Amino acid sequence: MEEKKKSLRGFAAMSPERQREIARKGGESVPNEKRSFSLDPGLAAKAGRKGGQNVTPSKRSFSQNHALASQAGRKGGHASHGGKKAASPGFD
Repeated sequence: MEEKKKSLRGFAAMSPERQREIARKGGESVPNEKRSFSLDPGLAAKAGRKGGQNVTPSKRSFSQNHALASQAGRKGGHASHGGKKAASPGFD
């Protein structure tokens, strides 16, 4: 069977340097005074708690399953810090 080769277009066709340049502009487009969570971690925590309280207890899988929460935290840490990808059955 013949495989079709996908042609890269748009963002995917750009060099990694050009992609980073464009992504950086997205972050710069928000003025510092509008980045309230980065300036006030307490406000971010308060917003997170408020969002969590709006979820019914039966849907709060991490509060019900601490092993799943731990596994998700490790997976996120590995992804954001370039570590090895851990196999995570049930959490993709």
